[in-house]
Amino acid sequence: MSKTKLTVTIEGAIIAALAMALTYLPHTIGLSFQFQYGIIPLIIYAWRRGFRAGVSAGVVWGLLDLVLRGLSKGEIVNIWQGLLEYPIAFGVLGIAGLWSHQIQMSIDNKTRQFSFMLLSSLIAVFSKYFCHFIAGGIVWGIYAPKSMNPWVYSLLTNGGSAVVNVVMVAVVVFLLQGVLKQLLVGK
Repeated sequence: MSKTKLTVTIEGAIIAALAMALTYLPHTIGLSFQFQYGIIPLIIYAWRRGFRAGVSAGVVWGLLDLVLRGLSKGEIVNIWQGLLEYPIAFGVLGIAGLWSHQIQMSIDNKTRQFSFMLLSSLIAVFSKYFCHFIAGGIVWGIYAPKSMNPWVYSLLTNGGSAVVNVVMVAVVVFLLQGVLKQLLVGK
């Protein structure tokens, strides 16, 4: 393994561990809207290292979350739901890495760079919550109020969390504008 690949792999492992550690911070607001603080380092890592590395780190985070929280809390109904809501849903956050080249090339044009960051994080976060929406409609819809369609219930709970997380990522990226060059340009 080359030194560069080893560096990317080690960074990915650290990011997955950091994202998992951030999962233990209090993160629920309202009835069921959840901040997932680990999304921030994972998306920044995807912008830094690209799609493949971002997906890999996301899958590792998803597997850690599956083992450390999903199984221990009894939140796994069947293997398909477990795969969809953990490694797949967390892995799709790496989609943000599809814009890594454009983001790194526009490092001196803050408006253009922020636009790419906002677009990529919006697509990545909504992709993650689309996986949760599917699982919510199929598996968790039984918890919907009796008069509510399970798909509407899933859309409201997962859509609200998606919006909250996109806003959180946008605010953090805006606040990190001064140090983004150091975070995004790999050595």
